[in-house]
Amino acid sequence: MVTAYPLPEGFTELEVFAIGTALLVEALLGFCLNGLTIISFRKIKELRTPSNLLVLSIALADCGICINAFIAAFSSFLRYWPYGSDGCQIHGFQGFLTALASIGSSAAVAWDRYHHYCTRSKLQWSTAICMMLFAWLFAAFWSVMPLLGWGEYDYEPLRTCCTLDYSKGDRNYITFLFALSIFNFMIPGFIMLTAYQSIHQKFKKTGHYKFNTGLPLKTLVICWGPYCLLCFYAAVENVTFISPKYRMIPAVIAKTVPTVDAFVYALGNENYRGGIWQFLTGQKIEKAEVDNKNK
Repeated sequence: MVTAYPLPEGFTELEVFAIGTALLVEALLGFCLNGLTIISFRKIKELRTPSNLLVLSIALADCGICINAFIAAFSSFLRYWPYGSDGCQIHGFQGFLTALASIGSSAAVAWDRYHHYCTRSKLQWSTAICMMLFAWLFAAFWSVMPLLGWGEYDYEPLRTCCTLDYSKGDRNYITFLFALSIFNFMIPGFIMLTAYQSIHQKFKKTGHYKFNTGLPLKTLVICWGPYCLLCFYAAVENVTFISPKYRMIPAVIAKTVPTVDAFVYALGNENYRGGIWQFLTGQKIEKAEVDNKNK
């Protein structure tokens, strides 16, 4: 006999189902697109360049976000969190790790593109590997802090997934939030802003626009901005006065990152798109084209 668990407080049956469905769709679509990015990098020799290694890093991180969303969607359909308090801590850590690694890797791609288009310097494998490792280790450092007592992981308002606990709004939370925001949102955002502004000026002079220079930063702000605003609001006001269902909206928006990133960094990348097409159809891309358009 199946146990019917009560609805989370503040949610209707339809709202719980809608959030679970949204998370599931985001997870499936993002995982498929980023999985295709990863497999294409592995299978197509022409794609295995230092610059594309950074795109691979974003895809790996985004696949991790999708796994996190899968678990949240499954729990939402169950109406409760089935993995206990330890599972909640692991889920929060894994979600934070992959999210921060995705943001850090996006900043690394911006830095690489700036040098490629503005200084004409070629990225070396050793540099690309170091940048990728730094992005992941830096993300791991900040993600482990709540497990050690600086910040805290707890349930989201739906109580079927876990993230940074912003409900208390105490000194411990505020100090962690501001440090986290500076090093993992503001600095990466500044790198992306200055890099893509310089690239845009370069494209403007030549009249040849290789890609939309405003899209990567807009993706960062639109997808992560609502969640950041909610966390900052929790630092100055009692966030529990906001309806739980409205507090879940920024989390659902943030889970769109893997799908959007796949279109911005892989499918929106002429070279990478050609490699994916070659993997799917077997039609080889011209080596000269790859060499000239390795962004």
